[in-house]
Amino acid sequence: MKTKIIVAILAISIICGFTFAGNWNADALKSKIRFDVDGPFGTVHGKFSGLKASIRFNENDLAGSAITASVEAGTVSTGISLRNRDLRKKTQWFNAGKYPLIKFQSAKIQKAGKGYIATGSLTMKGITRTIEMPFTFTNNSASGLFESKFSIKRLDYKLGNKGGSVGDVITIILSVPVNK
Repeated sequence: MKTKIIVAILAISIICGFTFAGNWNADALKSKIRFDVDGPFGTVHGKFSGLKASIRFNENDLAGSAITASVEAGTVSTGISLRNRDLRKKTQWFNAGKYPLIKFQSAKIQKAGKGYIATGSLTMKGITRTIEMPFTFTNNSASGLFESKFSIKRLDYKLGNKGGSVGDVITIILSVPVNK
């Protein structure tokens, strides 16, 4: 009888271990969400903070993997307080009072070369577009690191006005340490 109970407990433990093996917790404090925008007067660098993410990722079960993430638009920081205020509050930029979150929801994750591509919906300012986000994942058993670099067109999300002193392409660079 004791043997059957021990076997049952071991079986449940193994099943639960496999079920939750792909769940990762993002380290919001160590995560880096940066962006670069080239323009006629040079490159503007910025960042966001306060990442919230739900990451279910297993290299051997990409069909069962999914990434959902958000960041508060009002955390945008470029190192220049006047620019930060404009980006956060002005209607033509993030308008964080009306659109507080920037969100990503994967629909599909697939292998691509030495990394992966998460295809999904990116929502900013109430506008949702499908994007492809290439990324790599370094797995260190109980911890790991997701890294990505991709570009979007700012006018697709009605960020700023056409032309002017801001480039049309925003390059986003992500570094997200995770643990189990």
